[in-house]
Amino acid sequence: MSGASLQSLMDMTGRRAVVTGASGHLGRIMAQALAEMGCALCLVDRQGEALEQVASQMRTHFAVDVSSHGCDLESEVERSALITTLDETYESIHVLVNNAAFVGDSAITGWAVDFAKQSVESWRRAIEVNATAPFHLSQGLLRKLSASQTGAIVNIGSIYGVVGPDWQLYEGLAMANPAAYALSKGGLTQFTRWLATTCAPHVRVNMISPGGIHRGQDQAFVDRYVARTPMRRMASEHDFIGAVAYLASDMSRYVTGQNLIVDGGWTAW
Repeated sequence: MSGASLQSLMDMTGRRAVVTGASGHLGRIMAQALAEMGCALCLVDRQGEALEQVASQMRTHFAVDVSSHGCDLESEVERSALITTLDETYESIHVLVNNAAFVGDSAITGWAVDFAKQSVESWRRAIEVNATAPFHLSQGLLRKLSASQTGAIVNIGSIYGVVGPDWQLYEGLAMANPAAYALSKGGLTQFTRWLATTCAPHVRVNMISPGGIHRGQDQAFVDRYVARTPMRRMASEHDFIGAVAYLASDMSRYVTGQNLIVDGGWTAW
């Protein structure tokens, strides 16, 4: 038999990944998956105890180098400083996972409200984190990613960047699906395609679009969501381990410009 073995394609020893939103539920799991494959980590999130805890746990459980970098990705100044730090500190960067997202909550004015009341301010904040930050980081780290010869960018989108919301899920509940979130994730989907053809052949660019992840939502919402999902459950963070491992590693070395939808069949109807 000839060619690379599956084990060798999965091996990320000697590579380094930058993961944004690393102290969140999904970012933490994705970082863990890469570390398990031997990849060193630069964990990025807003400065705080949660980020340091994740970094400490990663160092304890995996024999890889792990650094943490506090950054408010809504701030262009802080993003620029982060790019400079990463560029000057590390000889090589092989993977960028643009996972951080502005999802908002009911406390933000003009966010979790009817369309007529959604504010331009909350719209701009979502676009800045969900679309501008991935643009800025991808642009700023492209030289390092290209030089690595195994460069990969993995953008994290959403099914709501692909399809419109089913408003029956939200009836009578204090939950929302703001227009800015859909626009930012839909734009990120197209940016993935654009960047893939622009950065080829030295950097591959792909996307993962998660379906709904179970995080203690109102039971009425969960029941409605599950009933509409072919796999008859919401996702857990662990459902995305294989997806990020595949797209970040040589297992997908001839795959670029693709959106891997991990939604239990939600968008198959």
